[in-house]
Amino acid sequence: MRILLVEDHLPLAESVAQALRGSGLTVDVLHDGVAAAHALVCEEYSLAILDVGLPRLDGFEVLARLRGSGKTLPVLMLTARGEVKDRVHGLNLGADDYLAKPFELAELEARVKALLRRSVLGGEQQQHCGELVYDLGTRRFTLRDQPLALTSREQGVLEALIARPGRVMSKEQLADQIFGLDEEASPDAIEIYIHRVRKKLEGSGVRIVTFRGLGYLLEAVDG
Repeated sequence: MRILLVEDHLPLAESVAQALRGSGLTVDVLHDGVAAAHALVCEEYSLAILDVGLPRLDGFEVLARLRGSGKTLPVLMLTARGEVKDRVHGLNLGADDYLAKPFELAELEARVKALLRRSVLGGEQQQHCGELVYDLGTRRFTLRDQPLALTSREQGVLEALIARPGRVMSKEQLADQIFGLDEEASPDAIEIYIHRVRKKLEGSGVRIVTFRGLGYLLEAVDG
């Protein structure tokens, strides 16, 4: 899953990004509100973490523009302001959660997982496709009750597919989920990862179906 972190304090941004990447998430890091507002319009994210005190455009205005565009992705606000009125203002604008600085990285990771669980898995801890199970808490896949070994790219592809049951995802959509802004996003590379994941699913009753010209769908095969 791909998230956007917008924080102008560079050491904090790097610490948070490293922690989240260590959990297997793809993290884009930006440092000002104008760049964030642009990225949220042009890129596809599962969650955004916004600092309130951003240069050029503060986090409240970025959030207001995001909600004004009709996008509903979860947003976690970070702030050094402890006033209740600021928290209320952010929540009224459409923030999903609030975390005051200073904070422990473990708490931020827990809040991120909770928001993703609610938005991606509809509040469930696990997503199932036949005998393939994805646990958002551990961010691990099991197949027939056995751990499924995946590289980070393979994991990203399978996460995106299992989170959208019954929906075809294009190569471009999958690339948006697994490549960050600073990486070469190659839709054609998705074919390689799809091939590798298919090999690991062989004989399990779970398969990735290709819809030529449209994309890919994860499904369980009856019988």
